[in-house]
Amino acid sequence: MKLNAGIITEKLTETKQFYTAVLDFGVSFENDFYLLMHTPNKSAEISFLKPNHPSQKPIFQSPFNGKGMYLTIEVKDVDKVYKKLKNKEVPIEIEIRDEPWGDRHFAIVDPNGIGIDIITYTKPEE
Repeated sequence: MKLNAGIITEKLTETKQFYTAVLDFGVSFENDFYLLMHTPNKSAEISFLKPNHPSQKPIFQSPFNGKGMYLTIEVKDVDKVYKKLKNKEVPIEIEIRDEPWGDRHFAIVDPNGIGIDIITYTKPEE
């Protein structure tokens, strides 16, 4: 089984620019109403769909309202990614920090209002 999260949004152009320029995602497929993107190592995908497209049934037409969703991206070296995004002047929503349950992470927000938690898992505090 494979999972692909999909977000319904008017912001296909801004979203493509953000995920390619900020997170180094690639484009797996796109047309005028749909965008399928993959992580740099192609291990995961995420899709974006224009709202109210006539080819889609009603369940896939209402746009995402910008609340109640987040993504987690696990990386080998969160400090390296943090430094890279700071150098690109990407706004950081949550500054890099360690959590007692074993996360080192920071967060950014995509053009659709989706929080993206970028994380390296570490050992929990004892």
